[in-house]
Amino acid sequence: MTTADFTALLPYLVLTGAVLAVLLAITIFRSHRLAAGLTLAGLALALTALPIAASAAPRAVTPLIAVDGFTLFFVGLLLCAALASAGLAYGYLERRRIQREEFYLLLLTATLGGCVLPASAHFASLFLSLELLTVSLYGMIAYLRTEPLGVEAGIKYLILAAVSSAFLLFGAALIYADRGTLALGRILLPETATAGPPQPAMLAAGLAMVLVGIGFKLAIVPFHMWIPDIYQGAPAPVAAFMATVSKGAVFALLMRIFSLYDLRSVAGVYAGLAAIAVLSMFAGNWLALLQTNVKRMLAYSSIAHFGYLMVALLAAGASSVTAGALYLAAYFTAILAAFGAVGAIPSAAGEAQDLEAYRGLFRRRPGTAFILTAALVSLIGIPLTAGFIGKAYLLLAGLGSAVWLLAVVLIVTSAIGLYYYLRVILAMAQPPGAEDKSEQRAAPESRLGSLVLAALALGILWLGLYPAPVLDLIQRTAGGVLVF
Repeated sequence: MTTADFTALLPYLVLTGAVLAVLLAITIFRSHRLAAGLTLAGLALALTALPIAASAAPRAVTPLIAVDGFTLFFVGLLLCAALASAGLAYGYLERRRIQREEFYLLLLTATLGGCVLPASAHFASLFLSLELLTVSLYGMIAYLRTEPLGVEAGIKYLILAAVSSAFLLFGAALIYADRGTLALGRILLPETATAGPPQPAMLAAGLAMVLVGIGFKLAIVPFHMWIPDIYQGAPAPVAAFMATVSKGAVFALLMRIFSLYDLRSVAGVYAGLAAIAVLSMFAGNWLALLQTNVKRMLAYSSIAHFGYLMVALLAAGASSVTAGALYLAAYFTAILAAFGAVGAIPSAAGEAQDLEAYRGLFRRRPGTAFILTAALVSLIGIPLTAGFIGKAYLLLAGLGSAVWLLAVVLIVTSAIGLYYYLRVILAMAQPPGAEDKSEQRAAPESRLGSLVLAALALGILWLGLYPAPVLDLIQRTAGGVLVF
């Protein structure tokens, strides 16, 4: 490897160094503040290393990793989400009498695995990074091991992840048997084939199984079982991390694959993915309508939002990458703020999950109520918020590619989502319920968590009012995908 290779990998090297620094710090001196500080510093340094890595891009670092503008944009987005999740987790863990320091090790290793996914150019790097992300999430989900729902959520995620990995590995084996390569940029090239006769059925089955494995990771319909249970049982900052870093990294990988090949023209692929998108949009929103648990509602709405993002995948042209990247940035900002607000609201049960716990929140905690309102309004897609700009670009990409059905379904299901998001806002505006108010006032908000929530609220408004800098950044970076 050359100096340029190490320069291109600098954000990953910084993240790895942060893992080692936190591990050594825990070994020498246990301190929640020190572990959190080193984590935040490591993530921030990895962000500042992105422009340095860009000086060496685009570059193929071994056959496994492709560092280009596409990679660096999504790595930056994932690092920002991880930074926000770590900030929200500090105040959340500070209120609980547990050993907190190891949580940050898991968060850093999960972030490292997630950041490798958009750069993966080979099934080997894809699988290893996905497993690094997934195995870390087991521990993060069940970190509050004295809470039965948390342990149950961790076990359910373990089972789902095992099924997903089995599909992914078997699909990769079938593809290798037919094509003789596991390089993502070569598996569908006409000249790539084994010595024997080509087996179209084997290749199709392999691709289908890989897409099923990715579908489980994205938690889209019909691969969404147990996901609401997992979100409900996981700590609120972990649910925020799963909804952003975990799912966003997998979606970025999927966008890279679709940028390499025009899979829309492959028989059955377009129809199958369009059906999944429609089902995800309808089922996610309809099931969210039935929920009185706010975390479960956000889990179902997350399924719907990744159904919306499928519109960008199925649209053709450079506008699809721009629309997908912009919507992902808008979604990240809103869902992090929503879960962060949920975790910041104290309750007799530890987390304010039931809708009744939100009654009178505008009177008790006006700042948190305003931020949660901004997040929910953005998730609806109301003008002057990031969500509106993101959905507008998704619609433009879909209509520009004549994906009429998906565009209509996106509009209709967004209108359905209006009801259950507004239901939470109306509950916050009502008089307080019968729940013990003194207990709700007992725990003050973390300063770091409040700062993160305020930054997310500003991000929602900034993206809604002035998206030009982010759009320019996306068009200069995410539009270029390295093929080798």
